[in-house]
Amino acid sequence: MTDEIKLDVNNMFAERLGTEHGLKREIIEKYNDNIFQADRNIRKSSSGFLELPYQEEEIINDILDTVASLEGKYDNFVVLGIGGSALGNIALQTALNDPYYNYRSDIRKNRPRLFVPDNVDPLRLKSLLETLDLERTLFNVISKSGGTAETMSQFLIVRKILSEKVGEDRLSKHFIATTSRDSGYLIEISKREDFKTFYIPENVGGRFSVLTPVGLLSAAFCGIDIKKLLEGARAMEERCRTKNIWKNPAYLNALLNYIAYYQGKKINVMMPYSHNLKDMADWFRQLWAESLGKEYDREKNKVNIGPTPVKSLGVTDQHSQVQLYMEGPYDKIISFLELEDFGVQIEIPKIYDDIAGVSYLGGHSLNKLLKTEKMATELALTKRGRMNKSIILPVLNEYTIGQLIFMLELQTAMAGELFNINAFNQPGVELGKHYTYGVLGRDGFSEKASEYNNRDPKDDNLII
Repeated sequence: MTDEIKLDVNNMFAERLGTEHGLKREIIEKYNDNIFQADRNIRKSSSGFLELPYQEEEIINDILDTVASLEGKYDNFVVLGIGGSALGNIALQTALNDPYYNYRSDIRKNRPRLFVPDNVDPLRLKSLLETLDLERTLFNVISKSGGTAETMSQFLIVRKILSEKVGEDRLSKHFIATTSRDSGYLIEISKREDFKTFYIPENVGGRFSVLTPVGLLSAAFCGIDIKKLLEGARAMEERCRTKNIWKNPAYLNALLNYIAYYQGKKINVMMPYSHNLKDMADWFRQLWAESLGKEYDREKNKVNIGPTPVKSLGVTDQHSQVQLYMEGPYDKIISFLELEDFGVQIEIPKIYDDIAGVSYLGGHSLNKLLKTEKMATELALTKRGRMNKSIILPVLNEYTIGQLIFMLELQTAMAGELFNINAFNQPGVELGKHYTYGVLGRDGFSEKASEYNNRDPKDDNLII
């Protein structure tokens, strides 16, 4: 099929790595029954990410109609959100738009620049709000509950500044809310303020929400074809229905990570050899860590399990991290993201023929240099018995990125089933939130405030 992404797992097996560090192919077959019982569990689960490639046309048309109706009216589109409400927006933008999109009016045409602060660092937010013409800025507030402290703090600050600048009567023209349809504080605010509202499905968690209006709205505003994105996700969903594990990229990838975890490979490095895919690795890092890092399994046994995701970037991190991967502990799997066609080719000029250490580069291209460096790193890792695999994208477009997103989400859900944990909750994150709520005086969290305020002072005796 045209533009179908590929998974190359040859360098996970003994034929390439040797018997000390490589897997035997027969081990995969032993998990056939487990995999397809897990598949049934996923498809019966309450998580709705499986439905997103097939979501109602009405939702997509609402997004596209909103974008069309506001064309040329705003210079800036700002996402107020954090974690799963921000990382997918960033990943789609950097993967599918020009690297300097915000600086190039010739490429943007009438479309707005995109900004995703994704933090409550006061200096960062202050600088952003001072940089933008707020009268020409549209803010998308993203929070399913409307109780996310970081997002709602950003919103309250922006709302105050905007109301003073444009007036209360025009406030609604500068905000869109993306939230729960039926419950939560943000939907209450949206109705009160008459904000245009998009809805997050109740059965889709934040880190799985990039193919909902959470990610699709900013993508559409910035000219990304969201229908093609969903088409790619559908193609991958259909591809992963096969019961042949060797033809199912999401399930094979999940299984390899699971088996390797119990052989001591507890760190998963995602290393794109395309700068446009750098933030896709960042998005995946949250997906993998928050889904699979769990204290208890489904039977309430204490397991403290979870592979650690690390993001790296080729070729940049060949000069910062690869030394560790080559000669450090045998505790990592390297997952390359490889792009075959960049859509542009830059030739390296032939200059300084008399300097051998430079002249050899002339006549080649940056494309060949990048490709060669990836292949060389891959070969060197393999020669040293280091597990590695590649996800190969033929080109960068909405169709291939849709495939990649859905594959990684389904892979994560399958890994959760294999580890026998709930991949769709995040109790560890919630505990930290509850302490924050208590300290800031939110009703119902006074006990957490008391725990925080009564910390043993001995805990601080090593501050020097």
